[in-house]
Amino acid sequence: MTVNPLLQTSDLPYELPAFADITLEHAVEAFEVGLAEQREEIAAIVAADPTWENVVEALEKSGRTLERASAWFFNLQGTDSTDEMDAVAADIVPKLSAHSDAIYQNAALYQLLADVVVPDDAESQRLHELLLRRFTRRGAALDEAGKQRLAEINQRLSVLSEEFGRSLLADTKRLAVRFSNAEQLAGLSESRIESAQADADGDGYLLPLELPTVQADQALLTDPASRAALYEASQQRGDTSNAANLLEQVQLRAERARLLGFDTHADYVIAEETAGTAQAARDLLFDLAPAAAANADAERKLASELAGEPVTGADWPYWQAKVRERDFSLDDEELSRYFPLRQVLEKGVFFAAERLYGITVVKRDDLQGYADGVDVWEVNDGGEGIGLLLTDYRSRPSKRGGAWMSSFVDQSELLGTKPVVVNVMSITHPTDGSEPLLTIDQVTTLFHEFGHALHGLLSKVRYPTLSGTNVPRDWVEFPSQINENWGFDPEVLRHYAHHVDTGEVIPDELVEAVIAARQFGQGFATSEYLAAAIIDLAWHSLTPSEAATMGDTADSISDFEQRALEDAGLVVDELAPRYRSTYFNHIFGGGYSAGYYSYLWAEALDADGFDWFSAQPDVRAAGEAFRDLILSRGATLDYGDAFRQLRGRDKDVAPLLRRRGLAGSDVR
Repeated sequence: MTVNPLLQTSDLPYELPAFADITLEHAVEAFEVGLAEQREEIAAIVAADPTWENVVEALEKSGRTLERASAWFFNLQGTDSTDEMDAVAADIVPKLSAHSDAIYQNAALYQLLADVVVPDDAESQRLHELLLRRFTRRGAALDEAGKQRLAEINQRLSVLSEEFGRSLLADTKRLAVRFSNAEQLAGLSESRIESAQADADGDGYLLPLELPTVQADQALLTDPASRAALYEASQQRGDTSNAANLLEQVQLRAERARLLGFDTHADYVIAEETAGTAQAARDLLFDLAPAAAANADAERKLASELAGEPVTGADWPYWQAKVRERDFSLDDEELSRYFPLRQVLEKGVFFAAERLYGITVVKRDDLQGYADGVDVWEVNDGGEGIGLLLTDYRSRPSKRGGAWMSSFVDQSELLGTKPVVVNVMSITHPTDGSEPLLTIDQVTTLFHEFGHALHGLLSKVRYPTLSGTNVPRDWVEFPSQINENWGFDPEVLRHYAHHVDTGEVIPDELVEAVIAARQFGQGFATSEYLAAAIIDLAWHSLTPSEAATMGDTADSISDFEQRALEDAGLVVDELAPRYRSTYFNHIFGGGYSAGYYSYLWAEALDADGFDWFSAQPDVRAAGEAFRDLILSRGATLDYGDAFRQLRGRDKDVAPLLRRRGLAGSDVR
């Protein structure tokens, strides 16, 4: 094997991984070397003089080889999964879990942290408090039997989570819907149909499944049978492969929470979130549920009136789109011709960031991404490069569903590193090489994920633990969701929304219709989201004894979901949760267990925060204030204090209720 690039710091700009030179074998070796290296580093910390530099800063500096290996491997496993990578993941994930437990359960290290003299600066004090809580929450204060059981639970959960995601990807591929002729795809654009034919490898036409229950193509397909085929396939994912897995995860999480002194997993998780308590999150969801359900039911009746018969779950998106087209004079296919991907990115997403924060984004053709179609961009501030952004928007069968931001390198003044972040989406590209034309939802997602990227790119902190997006889940969504608003700011919209054929700037009446239509369908959108969040919180509010009495079949899971929704007053005919449990990757294959509520919690901050933005006379000055108080601080500030400094008061949920059409709701 050649010299392993992962065993040393990359000499490329910003420590960008040398993707062309790295192989899976390099990652396997780097994992083993990295584990051994960090064990030695921890032993040296325990043996050294107990100073801040020798204990806390040395701990922050430890594990660099392991971080490089993990960043390369897990980023690529999400975007280009192979059987070989999955096999490596199955082997390494429990080892990483055991390694992490050994660090956090090291009694000598924990005592050193407790006794160390903390420098008299706010960031160091914040880091010290966080580390002590983290060690306690990871079992440092347990007896030996408790530590052993906790380690067993954590290792098993790491295996189950990895298996859940892998099985879901396999099911998503397997259940992609194949059609025999183009007539069945009527309503889709010509380029979309050509892509479906190319994906089918000579056997008809293939529509891959997206992560949520409702598939975007349901709003376009004119054939009811085609819409039904997509909708039904979507809800079959994980029925056999993930049912037992998720139930075991629920039981183990409940047991772990009780072991660590919490009543439930939800209590354990949300104690570290800005919501503070599981009851606060539950109140928000339950207070909104009845009004959202009533709004959704009214929307379904409108769609049914236009359809001439009661609409089913498969047909609802199609007829709702027709109502929207009728009431707002919006043709989605024609509207998308104003939204070519590259144009939206460069003249919209990047333009808005320059307008707000003074940064510029420049393509680096001399730097290589990890796959075809992955671009590398340098982000500059006042002529100085501050980081790299990778964009990976092309759909691939090997890419897990959804959209996300993650990091290859985190910003840290202690380590002397600048951020290297990646935005990922799965957008079907035309077979003729032309730019894909985006839907309104895809435009929103593009701005959303770049909001996360800004949180990483504009970070300016000393310690890596506090850097960028290393913050609670109900705070991490605040910058991303507030960035969505700029995609539909009239000045920004007119800058990027130019017709792909004529170059015509989007007309004022169409701008007004687009903005007005964003409020349309909020009953459906709110209800399907709330349903998923309520199901998440219900699973993770079970005690160990309650979790142990659950059945182990898809039917028992479906019954549990239904009871949870009925308890919340959220039952709408023909409306399914955004994610059902067996394909709810956020909570069973990712890091959002007991945290899916966080999108709504953050939206309350976003709606109120954007009202503040809208009232500022100087958008550039407002952007600088937001950058200074929110984007650059990572986890160095108390989040409530940060929002109060920005807004001048605590958050107000009234702007959220107006946005969601729920202004009459009684929200605590």
